[in-house]
Amino acid sequence: QVRLVESGGGLVQPGGSLRLSCAASGSIFRINFMGWYRQAPGKQRELVANITIGGSTNYADPVKGRFTISRDNAKNTVYLQMNSLKPEDTAVYYCNADYLRNDMRFLSSWGQGTQVTVSS
Repeated sequence: QVRLVESGGGLVQPGGSLRLSCAASGSIFRINFMGWYRQAPGKQRELVANITIGGSTNYADPVKGRFTISRDNAKNTVYLQMNSLKPEDTAVYYCNADYLRNDMRFLSSWGQGTQVTVSS
């Protein structure tokens, strides 16, 4: 079974920074897409950023210029560097991966989430 494990969340003051990591493990042939999503209380889950195997990136408008997504294909790991954090960034952040298993089945997995709280 493919697992995604997030880390790096926590409490930070407005204007501060955090770096989230997500490591994938299991019978993975290739991860085509990896991304970060977030869900705040009372709101639906939304895209934060995603990245292709070739390194092309996409960002949601509220985080453009502040967040940076990157990946290490050899380690099946994706990162999210978050700078200039705002209270509205407070949410549970989830990692997602679309991948080919070793048996060539194309599947998608989600991590359990990591809490990010931005407060003074």
